Amino acid sequence: MSEHIQLTIALCRIGFYTCLRTLCCKGPPTPRPEYDVVCIGLSGAGKTALLSRLCSEGIDGIVPTTGFSIKAVPFPNAVLNVKELGGSDNIKKYWSRYYQGTQGVVFVLDSTVSDEEMAACRSELHLALQHPQLCTLPFLILANHQDSPDARSVAEIKKYFELEPLARGKRWILEGSSINNMEAVRESFPRPGRI
Repeated sequence: MSEHIQLTIALCRIGFYTCLRTLCCKGPPTPRPEYDVVCIGLSGAGKTALLSRLCSEGIDGIVPTTGFSIKAVPFPNAVLNVKELGGSDNIKKYWSRYYQGTQGVVFVLDSTVSDEEMAACRSELHLALQHPQLCTLPFLILANHQDSPDARSVAEIKKYFELEPLARGKRWILEGSSINNMEAVRESFPRPGRI
């Protein structure tokens, strides 16, 4: 008899839990799609700081990436698994080893650097846009440090980098960015149908 009572109580608890979950939670959340993205750019461009802020992490004590790091950047409709590659000369030569399986590219540049460094940055972007594993992928180009008075405008960078003729037929977006305006950085990332 006590077994029947225990079974009845257990079934009531399960039924109550199911009703409560249906009323309050409306079922389990739907999983968001995940995309693999590579983040490249010269050393000091601000890749690590931008990605850390996008992940709601602190930026105190950030050191340049010496190899690569992977961060899951959450967005309302998707999760970007961003593979950030260090931008120093001894790491750049290995970038192409990390391109396989990539579904998009984030290229971060420092818009305050000298003309010589900007030329090096332009060269790296041109190489990336023409790389066989990346040339068909969407590119988000972030002109970082736009809050600095020394920053080149997005229009100046677009003209200097010759993006219109070079990237004709490719999917790309050039946006200004700053770690002090993360909402604008989040808005820079493409939503389905934007790029």
